[in-house]
Amino acid sequence: MAGILDTCTLAQVGFIVKDVETTKRTFAEFLGVPVPPTCDGGEFSVTGTTVYGQPAPEANCKMAFFDVGPHIQIELIEPNDKPSVWKEFLDTHGEGMHHLAFQVSNTEKKVLALENFGPKCIQRGKYGDGGGEYAYFDANEQLKCFVETLESYPKKD
Repeated sequence: MAGILDTCTLAQVGFIVKDVETTKRTFAEFLGVPVPPTCDGGEFSVTGTTVYGQPAPEANCKMAFFDVGPHIQIELIEPNDKPSVWKEFLDTHGEGMHHLAFQVSNTEKKVLALENFGPKCIQRGKYGDGGGEYAYFDANEQLKCFVETLESYPKKD
């Protein structure tokens, strides 16, 4: 079965948190792994982040990642105080599970496929290092959570 995204392999489960430093230490203790580094979402000149289709140059976050299986991560996201779907989620729902992410190819095609299925794209951008792109979709009506697509670009030598 191909499905809407041409994959059914989960790549990431994302959580919105108020304090990434405290939460990552708790997750590390729970999982019995080292505490991962914290990174930010990157500069707008690289990310080109949009929220509800509008440029969002100030939207940013702190993130920490745990590799918890072959090709699957837990992502912790602490949004800054500027408008973003992360901040909106924290303000509306508090801390908690935010999205399921799937590694895809051809993001443009997947955006169209998902929007034809029902969920609308609510935030997009490039990875902070420019090595790929992401898109969030509000699939709460259909799937009871947000869905994220991740497209990692081939590494250049």
